[in-house]
Amino acid sequence: MSSQNLFDTAPLHQPLAARMRPRTLKEYMGQTHLLGKGKPLRLALERGQIHSMILWGPPGVGKTSLARLLANEIQGHFIAISAVLSGVKEIRAAVAEAEQQRNMYGRTTVLFVDEVHRFNKSQQDAFLPYVEDGTVVFVGATTENPSFEVNNALLSRCRVYVLKGFTQQDLTELLQSALADTKRGLGARELNVAEDGANLLIQAADGDARRLLNLLEIASDLVEDGECIDLDILTQVVTGDFRRFDKGGDIFYEQISALHKSVRGSDPHAALYWFARMLDGGCDPLYIARRVVRMASEDIGNADPRGLAIATSAWDVFTRLGSPEGELAIAHAIVYLAAAPKSNAVYNAFNAVMADVKSSPSHPVPNHLRNAPTGMMKDLGFGEGYRYAHSEEGGFAAGENYFPDELEPRAYYQPVERGLEIKIAEKLRNLRSLNEQARHDKSD
Repeated sequence: MSSQNLFDTAPLHQPLAARMRPRTLKEYMGQTHLLGKGKPLRLALERGQIHSMILWGPPGVGKTSLARLLANEIQGHFIAISAVLSGVKEIRAAVAEAEQQRNMYGRTTVLFVDEVHRFNKSQQDAFLPYVEDGTVVFVGATTENPSFEVNNALLSRCRVYVLKGFTQQDLTELLQSALADTKRGLGARELNVAEDGANLLIQAADGDARRLLNLLEIASDLVEDGECIDLDILTQVVTGDFRRFDKGGDIFYEQISALHKSVRGSDPHAALYWFARMLDGGCDPLYIARRVVRMASEDIGNADPRGLAIATSAWDVFTRLGSPEGELAIAHAIVYLAAAPKSNAVYNAFNAVMADVKSSPSHPVPNHLRNAPTGMMKDLGFGEGYRYAHSEEGGFAAGENYFPDELEPRAYYQPVERGLEIKIAEKLRNLRSLNEQARHDKSD
């Protein structure tokens, strides 16, 4: 829980996104459908009729900043709690602080609850009496549909405002402001961004102001004062080739490589170490989650197909819980993959077939593998001679060919003798034997 003086100047060591938070509604960018002249929230503020509300929108669109500014507009007291980190104890403490502000100073308290959808029904119900009697003006923020994630009792006492992602024009103005501001932004460093680089940066931000500023700050660390941040640098930042990491300044790819190789080498202890190093250095856990999914396909594969399911589940859990709770799910996946049997057979097969396809002509699909939904296509022989595998003995059309006529059948996928691929290899050997026998019989 935090209560803050809205007029405090943010310390310079804060991230750029935190330093550039708007201090007044005039500085607040975007959401003109709510705050423009004659719009509903603007009218409520002009009439001094601030009310409890739910701010619903994607990350990085200014939900927290807007809540702070609402308190500022009414010269009220501001308290912020996160549903990820708080429980009933923190709710009670916030209410007690709000009651003290009202009784001693006659001040209205804006109670901001980030990720309100994380609270369960009983926790959400705990706010009801204090919203009813005016102890707090409740402002909940959520990225989820409040119709499903906020209980009806609380929802009925709040107005829902939908916040939209920032437009390209909004992000352009924010970028220019961050580069020009000498006190809170990067103005003192006299940096500039090439036009094509700015376009890439805005595209990569995808309506998220916080992401825009984070990427800009990372890029600014890669140039000297007075230099231009060009397209090459921003391409490296956007694609993750360079990241800011730990106090020793290790380059990003070295650490993700160490994590990947530790998983591949079946060392869960080292894998956890590199995962923790990356988190400690400020790496986005979602980036690691995506890479863990890649590891599951590349290095575990069909030796243990559960690995991919566990990796994708960890990614999903993190998107639902956020940090730090969701990081445990990623650690869970990393340890599982490190301990799992290893196979890169699918990875090798995929690379081999891609190389063949790129170096070969575009062979036509054989007629027997083509569908024939029209009479003309049937007359052309489409589908003629196709054997429906389910109608064959054992559900397998022995001797059938699924490659182009111009190519000899090839065995790209070579299962290893580890994990489930032992069974897969046995099955493929049996099918290969049936194919060979069928072709031998046909040749006779």
